Amino acid sequence: MNYHSLVLIHIVSSTLLFGTGLGTAFFKYMNDRSGDIHAMAVTAKNVVLADWIFTSTSVIVQPLTGYLLANAMGIQLTNGWLFLALILYVVVGLCWLPVVNLQIKMRDLLLRAIEQNSGIPAQYYTLSKTWFWLGVPAFIGVIAIFYLMVFKPTF
Repeated sequence: MNYHSLVLIHIVSSTLLFGTGLGTAFFKYMNDRSGDIHAMAVTAKNVVLADWIFTSTSVIVQPLTGYLLANAMGIQLTNGWLFLALILYVVVGLCWLPVVNLQIKMRDLLLRAIEQNSGIPAQYYTLSKTWFWLGVPAFIGVIAIFYLMVFKPTF
């Protein structure tokens, strides 16, 4: 595979990673505010699905294409900006892994509540707050990685 194809795949997968996260967070947040348990459940199911289809794929493609690009450019993985980007990628991943688990739990809570014809469980909102606050450093981390990839600062 040539260099430009790798760059294209790397950019598209990073766009999917960031865009899926931002998009699903927006729709989940808006539906949570509605208080409509049925809309919340549909959104929760789709957030989990989108994460598996788009985010999981990108999480695999990003380091693979990144490694191949670094090799093609003759850059060591321990190079300052690239090493920092890799550390941030791991930090973002450590935020994302529990988020996936929280999304599944929130989806299941809502589906169970609908099945039992009960209201939105209080635990849902507790999990949702944790989900939100794990997303904050993850999004900041991805923006920081974008910065490092574009500007490649020396330090």
